[in-house]
Amino acid sequence: QVQLVESGGGSVQAGGSLRLSCATSEDTRDYSCKGWFRQAPGDEREAVANIDRDEKTVYASSVKGRFTVFRDDAKNVLYLQMNDLKPEDTGVYYCATRRFYNCGWYLVTPDQYDHWGQGTQVTVSS
Repeated sequence: QVQLVESGGGSVQAGGSLRLSCATSEDTRDYSCKGWFRQAPGDEREAVANIDRDEKTVYASSVKGRFTVFRDDAKNVLYLQMNDLKPEDTGVYYCATRRFYNCGWYLVTPDQYDHWGQGTQVTVSS
């Protein structure tokens, strides 16, 4: 069972930046689709961005232009660079991956992933 561990969360003021990392316990270079989700208290888990093995990326409209997802397959790490953070970006951020099937040209839903991290808290104050 692949294990994913997120890091890089924290508390920042609006307009600030954070970079989240997601490290895997095994070699996942050939895993086709990797993504980031977030969940605020009382809300459902929301897809933020995903990237496939060909480095094709898709973003939620709420983060497009501010967040960048990228993967370093040599290190087996997935990243989410978050700039110009807003209070509405607050939540627990999760990474997820699946081995087969590219993400495609849409945001992949949570039920389509096989492996999840435990989450990292991001808090943005106004």
